[in-house]
Amino acid sequence: MSAPVIILGAHGGIGEALARRLADQGHSLFLTARDKESISDLGKELKARTTALDVTDTDAIAEVVGSADEGDGIAGLAYCIGNIVLKPLKSATAEDFVDTFKLNTLGAALSIKAAAQSLKQAGGSVVLFSTVAVAQGFGNHSVISTAKAGVEGLTRALAAELAPDVRVNAIAPSITNTGIAEKLLSSDQVAKGLGDMHPIGRYGEPDDIASMAAMLLASDSGWITGQVIGVDGGRGSLRLASQ
Repeated sequence: MSAPVIILGAHGGIGEALARRLADQGHSLFLTARDKESISDLGKELKARTTALDVTDTDAIAEVVGSADEGDGIAGLAYCIGNIVLKPLKSATAEDFVDTFKLNTLGAALSIKAAAQSLKQAGGSVVLFSTVAVAQGFGNHSVISTAKAGVEGLTRALAAELAPDVRVNAIAPSITNTGIAEKLLSSDQVAKGLGDMHPIGRYGEPDDIASMAAMLLASDSGWITGQVIGVDGGRGSLRLASQ
C-alpha cells in the first residue's frame, strides 16, 4: 500500500492531464469529479480509486477526502477545480462573487482541512490554482480575480501553518485550452489573438500546467513552499516590443 495523491476535479482539462501524468509515473491516485460515470471510467483506465464529489456540498468534502487515506496518509492533494467568470463589475451580482469564492477558494480550503493530518503523516504536498489575472489586473475579471487572490492568500497562509510537514504551492496559469475556456477559444480569430498576447506565441495546453503541478507534488521540489508560480507563456512578466 502507498499513500495516494488526491486530484479533485480530475475529469477533463488540467486535472485529467495531471492524473494521466502521475499514473504514468506509478503513483497511487484517488480521483474525484462531479460526474460519477466520467470519473469512474477514467479511474478504470488509470487503475485509480474514484468517487463523485460536488465541492459546493461542503459536508461531502470532509467525507470524501477523508476516505482517500487507507492508513499511510496522503502524499499529495491537487485542487483542480475552478471556473471563469468574466463580466464588468456593473453586471456582477453578489451571487457571482459568493459562488465563485465557494468553488475556487472555500472548496480548496475545506479540502486541505480534511486532508491535513493525513498529509502531515505522509509529508505531503498541496497544489492549488490561481490565475495570471490576479497579479496583472485585467478588465472584466473582478469576480474571478477576487476568488483567485483568495487562493494565493490561502497558499501562503497554509504553507506557513502546515510547515515543515506539508508544502503548499499554487500555479497561476494564463488562458489554457480547457473546457472552462471553450467559449473564449471557440473562434479561431479570437483564439489566435489570445495566443499572440503571450511571448511564447500561443495559449496554454493542459499538460503545460500539469507538468509543473506534477513537479510540485514530487519530492524533487522539496524545498519549494508558499510560492505562486506563473506558468503563463510569459504573459505575467513580459511584454513584447509590439505591445
